Amino acid sequence: MLWIRNGIVIDPKNKIKAEKMDIFVKNGKIVPEGEVRREECRVIDASGKLVVAGGVDMHAHIAGSKINTGRTMRPEEMRVVRNVAGKFRAAVGRVLLTAPAIGYEYAKMGYTTSFEAAQPPIGALHTHEELDAIPMIDKAALPVFGNWHLVFKCIEEKNLEKLKALIAWAIERSKGFGVKVVNPGGVEAWMYGGNVKSLDDQVPGFNVTPREIITMLIKANEELGLPHSVHLHCNNLGVPGNFQTTIESIKLAKGFSNSKRQVLHVTHVQFNAYAGSSWRDAASGAAEIAKVVNSMDNVTIDMGQPIFGHATAMTGDAPFQFTLHKLTGARWSNKDTEVETGAGIVPLVYLPNNPVHALQWAIGLELGLLVDSNKVALTTDYPNGGPFTEYPYVMAMLMSRKMREGELSKVNAYVQKATGLASIDVEKTLYEIINMTRSLPARILGLQNKGHLGIGADADIAIYNLNPLETDTSKDFEKVYKAFKSAEYTIKSGEIISRNGEIVKEVFGRTFWVDARKKVDMEAVMNDIRDYFQYYSVQLGNYGVEERWIKKPERLEVV
Repeated sequence: MLWIRNGIVIDPKNKIKAEKMDIFVKNGKIVPEGEVRREECRVIDASGKLVVAGGVDMHAHIAGSKINTGRTMRPEEMRVVRNVAGKFRAAVGRVLLTAPAIGYEYAKMGYTTSFEAAQPPIGALHTHEELDAIPMIDKAALPVFGNWHLVFKCIEEKNLEKLKALIAWAIERSKGFGVKVVNPGGVEAWMYGGNVKSLDDQVPGFNVTPREIITMLIKANEELGLPHSVHLHCNNLGVPGNFQTTIESIKLAKGFSNSKRQVLHVTHVQFNAYAGSSWRDAASGAAEIAKVVNSMDNVTIDMGQPIFGHATAMTGDAPFQFTLHKLTGARWSNKDTEVETGAGIVPLVYLPNNPVHALQWAIGLELGLLVDSNKVALTTDYPNGGPFTEYPYVMAMLMSRKMREGELSKVNAYVQKATGLASIDVEKTLYEIINMTRSLPARILGLQNKGHLGIGADADIAIYNLNPLETDTSKDFEKVYKAFKSAEYTIKSGEIISRNGEIVKEVFGRTFWVDARKKVDMEAVMNDIRDYFQYYSVQLGNYGVEERWIKKPERLEVV
């Protein structure tokens, strides 16, 4: 049992704004005071300290074949040994961290949950083996559906029941969490050396379009009642002028409603928020996207904020990665994945004096500032935009115009004419930042017991050496950055795992997966699945992941 005494609590889900409170923990959950005996509790004196729920990173690439290929392509990464090596397991890497380092670095910052954002179903076993190797945090994986031949077949036939059955089958087999869509139709077109340019382009070999793929997957997802909405990586990522495609994609959600959550989450929008006709006249389309998102109650986004320094582009968007390779001359790897998807990996470095990189950096901040704080989550699309370990930098930037002005003076002056960042006087409050990093991402994902400190919530708690009643986050940005960089305490399921940025105990969190099989007739799609396995290199009986193979599985059943 644990008693956190006299902390200053911010908990947006429960509308608690910097109130002095005590929090009691028993059996890994937050409980009422009456359920514990104070004399038996371990006491943490949090007087004058900020107490919040553990951070939730709703979109990162932390496990699977892409990050392993990235590690292989950047052997210099493995020369960096982090400061917990020798104390627990070796923690290696600068940006492309090894599995132990991922868990340790999240814990040091006060984060306790992270989702792998793109899992090819056929690669699920590999992904789950890596997730099992990541300590300290709860996690899950989002299988990809936007370029799978079987998905195209269901949509081509306009057979919603078959599509729902396929989704339920694939999520169970991959022990996944929801429906991820990457450049719908475009990765399939890449198999023929092309891409799709608009939502109404026909996918080669199939009588379907990106518009139909997105719309029908939203409909299937909503009828299944999955905890999370469709999670969309839009078409035309990284292409000047793509903000218009993004807006058009967002508006596809208008025909749907859900009283509990959004029906569409659009991810790493910075990479899809470019105006202009080429990189010579590229500019920000963030303000236009923000207007549309703010006008809709059933859409959320995350930032995809670039961080200057080393990063590695790795997505299931193979054609974009080839384009990036041609633009930068950097190394490139392509990975086609049976009949399901494809991916690309390109190492890169974001440079403040590079006009394009500076533009991307500014656009990410514009989105974080201009979109309502109940609709935009903070991410870097790790490692595409940079390391998640720099979330405190982004938090401080969003809260302080003074800090932004200082950083703007260091970057290429092109951003002054190509973006509106310099003129934005918005400063997010600490309450809004806690929402963007805790309550909101948990709500977007459908995690009822995450992201808040209410009774019954998981006892995932972060305590920071920051007094919100005495700190001017606009002026004291260095203090804010330092505090969020290293939590005074990180508590996972009621256990203290990190103290002042030092790991004190290694624990292993749960792996969530969703079981929606009771919502469908599985036989509706099994004949098609059996037929399609003539194109696979594995037999149907060897496809997927058994729950017993996962270290600490947590099944969320949809009924």
